[in-house]
Amino acid sequence: MLIAHLPAGYILGTAARRRASSITIMAAALIGSVMPDFDMIYFYASGGRVHHHAYVTHWPLFWLVSAILILPLLKWLRPAWLAAGCVFFAAAMLHMVMDTIAAPLFWLAPFSFHEFELVRVPATHASWIMSFLLHWTFLLEISICLSALALFLMRRRRAEAGRSAA
Repeated sequence: MLIAHLPAGYILGTAARRRASSITIMAAALIGSVMPDFDMIYFYASGGRVHHHAYVTHWPLFWLVSAILILPLLKWLRPAWLAAGCVFFAAAMLHMVMDTIAAPLFWLAPFSFHEFELVRVPATHASWIMSFLLHWTFLLEISICLSALALFLMRRRRAEAGRSAA
């Protein structure tokens, strides 16, 4: 996925805020939805020799183990942050699932480096970006972005209606 991680995080954050209304819930969803791509710093620093999905921040087991270790600590040390922590890790895992649609991901790393992907996007153009943009899977990204936009506009309209009624 190229552009849909943050909008998907917004959708997840909106759904989670229905259960625990807090600005930190939305922040956790948005940050968690893009956190795995922070490995792009290393990717560009290395000259792009290693695909960024090979880095630990794109290993689903890294996020699972991190959640198993961190969430109990949050519950014990900062119980008020537990919901946001859960949303953060859910958003990071959502990122992994979305990346698996059209890009190889190592779901079992570091134990196995077998690549998992649902659809292989062939290199049909000189630029890999154009190959992705013109592949049918990009319509999934567009639909996620449009859904997030529609959700945002509906929430905004509802908030404006609530303010004018008051």
